[in-house]
Amino acid sequence: MLKKVNHNLKKNKKLFFILKLLGLSFCFIIFVFFVLVFYYTKDLPRPEIFAEKPIILSTRIYDRTGEILLHEIYGDEKRIVVSLDEVPTHLIYAILAAEDNRFFEHFGLDVKGITRAAWTNFRTGRIVQGGSTLTQQLARTAFLTREESLERKIREIVLTLDIERRYSKNQILELYLNHVPLGIAHGVGEASQVFFNKPVSNLSLTESAILATLIRSPSRLSPFGPNKEELLYIKNLVLDEMVRENFITQEEVNKAKQEKIIFAKDRGQQLKAPHFTLYVKQYLINKYGENFLKERGLRIITSLDWELQQLAEKAIQERVEANKRYYNAHNAALVAINPSTGHILALVGSADWFADPYPKNCIPGKNCLFDPKFNAAITAGRQPGSAFKPFIFAAAFEKHGYNDKTIVNDELTNFGIWGGRSFIPQNFDLSFRGPVTLRQALALSLNIPTVKVLRDLAGLGNFFTGIENSINIAERLGITTLEKTNNYGPSFALGVSDVNLIDMVSAYGVFATEGLRVYPISILRIENSQGNIIEENKKTPKRVLSVQSSRLINDILSDKNARSPIFGRNLDLNSNNIYYNVAVKTGTTDKFRDGWAVGYTFGNTFNNIPLVTGVWAGNSDNSPTRSPGVFLSASIWKIFMEGALF
Repeated sequence: MLKKVNHNLKKNKKLFFILKLLGLSFCFIIFVFFVLVFYYTKDLPRPEIFAEKPIILSTRIYDRTGEILLHEIYGDEKRIVVSLDEVPTHLIYAILAAEDNRFFEHFGLDVKGITRAAWTNFRTGRIVQGGSTLTQQLARTAFLTREESLERKIREIVLTLDIERRYSKNQILELYLNHVPLGIAHGVGEASQVFFNKPVSNLSLTESAILATLIRSPSRLSPFGPNKEELLYIKNLVLDEMVRENFITQEEVNKAKQEKIIFAKDRGQQLKAPHFTLYVKQYLINKYGENFLKERGLRIITSLDWELQQLAEKAIQERVEANKRYYNAHNAALVAINPSTGHILALVGSADWFADPYPKNCIPGKNCLFDPKFNAAITAGRQPGSAFKPFIFAAAFEKHGYNDKTIVNDELTNFGIWGGRSFIPQNFDLSFRGPVTLRQALALSLNIPTVKVLRDLAGLGNFFTGIENSINIAERLGITTLEKTNNYGPSFALGVSDVNLIDMVSAYGVFATEGLRVYPISILRIENSQGNIIEENKKTPKRVLSVQSSRLINDILSDKNARSPIFGRNLDLNSNNIYYNVAVKTGTTDKFRDGWAVGYTFGNTFNNIPLVTGVWAGNSDNSPTRSPGVFLSASIWKIFMEGALF
């Protein structure tokens, strides 16, 4: 008996020792667990940062209506913030069915849901449901990385529980909908625009199921990629799951599966009106900094009229094809401005920004007949030829004693030695007309009378003084590329100094407004993410030329009878018995390297449409063409003006 008792005591001691060891081990494990939790979570971000830190938003550049998106400036995230009220119920149901059907029941972690998702995925043979709750996904997306590690999982769990403690389910759902990554888009608001080109509130049931499907693998299942059919197949599985969860009826699913899906074009590289838009973008970067633009969600309302921009691009592309075939001119640019406000309404810097340089293997910026990135509208200076002459005559009209009836002799003239040789200019038609009025001289674009006007501007026959007076006038009107030096000679009157197309158009706009200058405006206003205006352009017109001189220029450049002996009726605008007061001037440079046409409406015109348009045509590498500006550029100018006015 005693032996048996001793044996039991020994057994009990051994059992007690094992239990004690297990208890100590359990305590040690708990201790290690809490040490690990403390170590991995000691520097966790606070979930209330949602309310303190602004959501990263891209900056969007729009046309003047604020409806046509021209370009987005973004970093790693593109997002449109939406409220829960804007999200259709069937999108919420689709996401819950695909990702977290017990979202409103669990406390952030859902063991039952994880088990159920694993079984569903096994049963379908595809990943239809995820194991993580929406709150876990939000914690991971907003604060952590997708790295698979014990550290990340511990941090995720702690953050999830904290988020659930601090926010209501509806708040968490709204945060999730605005943070969930969907490929190039972040949040359902942006994704709806990217994939379907519509606001999230307008999504159909089928489109909602597609967005819910994309959450699992946005890159692989992108409708812009090679796995579109797989995306549509899994979309149907999500719809079926919505029926099982009693979110929708079988009848609704059957109808949804028959819906024809129309995806938007891939907006990953969207860029409309590229030369204009990048001009605006550079201004924004210089003022606000690129990182600020990528994160703060500015809304840029530009001056661009999208309808006129499309008309300009079409006119250039059509006519450049003809210019290439017949005249060896491979490029063109156009700028249209409202001279009363300075608003840039259309701007095309080259024939086709997205095309390849020509000829093949040429080096852009050196020997390409056509360089798509060549910006002939804003940054590329070219000689304007006779299109510069109105500034010479405007300088003359500003002086007492000069008007359109002033006589000057059109005759063979040697203006002395310039650049080591005699300067003896010829007229375009190689003819001389003897005594002509300044009206005739400008309307017919006569070279010799124009040089004489430049020489006599000071009343002393001093070219340098006349050039200085002309430069002053040109700069007052808006030409920014001229230098005040003595390097210019009498050929200055014939437009041999480089100018920018946008400057020429803006300067001609002064004639249209009878002497009032408004600097070109590309941005109407800038709004922050809350819709508050932080910058607005309202330029005040400034008088830079007398009304009398402006009216003389307008009257001469619109005198069809005066210019017809050389130019015929090629520049006339008249359609459906609607007549506008339209003034226009062409320009051609040596060996037909540059062809210009600049013209505008003025005075009390039909519907009072103020519009000034300039066109340049030629080759990007400055090589010769086979036609003057009256054919190269005036045809583009006329097509655009008639489309815009009539």
